[in-house]
Amino acid sequence: MIQGPMPISRRQLAASLLAAADIADRHAIAAFIADAATQPAPNPFPLTSVGAVRQIWRQRAAEFQSFDVEALGLSCLLAAMSNMDVDEALVQEIVRAGPHTANVFHRGDGCWIVGAVLYGKPGTGLPVLAKSRHKHPAPSFRSRTRRDAGQLDLFARA
Repeated sequence: MIQGPMPISRRQLAASLLAAADIADRHAIAAFIADAATQPAPNPFPLTSVGAVRQIWRQRAAEFQSFDVEALGLSCLLAAMSNMDVDEALVQEIVRAGPHTANVFHRGDGCWIVGAVLYGKPGTGLPVLAKSRHKHPAPSFRSRTRRDAGQLDLFARA
């Protein structure tokens, strides 16, 4: 059983989220968490359980659809919860910037992220996050191959 939530920095939370390969929208959610404008929000229930998270977020999924609320990570969170024991303890982290909120669920050490959801208020789109600081991304294998004169790219689209 989890004794109490460990303090976790936004930076650590974002890094742990990036490592969670099963969360499809992890890059966008992590960028939101890492943004300087994002701050910890009041968290009335930091200690929770898989059963409580399932119930709350299934209800929120229906509400989000009814009220046209955009969300990232919700389907991954619900899928992860469906494979877990309802009595399993989780810790919830909540961060907010303006009309946007991210709820992140982990096992108590902040390292293994079970799921995360980023959403805005009804009628508010998801946050537009700054692009990477690198002006030019590292060339991919495919882009390097195309530049090599005389190299035939069998997978190039006509």
